[in-house]
Amino acid sequence: MNIIGRLTGNAVAATLKDERQVVNFSIAVNDSYKNKAGVWVKLTEYIDCSFWQSPKVVPVLTQGTLVELTGWASARAWAGQDGEPKARINFHTSQFKILKRGSKKEELDTATVHDNHSAQGGSPENDDLPF
Repeated sequence: MNIIGRLTGNAVAATLKDERQVVNFSIAVNDSYKNKAGVWVKLTEYIDCSFWQSPKVVPVLTQGTLVELTGWASARAWAGQDGEPKARINFHTSQFKILKRGSKKEELDTATVHDNHSAQGGSPENDDLPF
């Protein structure tokens, strides 16, 4: 399954009790449709993501970056402290591709970007796609 979205913040690496490392981040996925009244409705869904391959990708996954993720989704539901039902979608990504960089404030040189995510399917040559 593939999804495309923008990072809502910078990715963060964490080390679990069993020494495994995971990179966590969230993306926003936008959609729109015309309802029966002919009015355009815009929707934004926020999806929590985890990447287990390598923490070296953290400098590449910055706020505002448009990414295409490949992986699988899981959902979890629980009751909040107020008793209201809550639910979240988590996307477990095994590969990603940078489609467009976020903020220009944190410029990375091409060699660093290539080293950090080429094994996961990223391609610096495709960073300037028009979408």
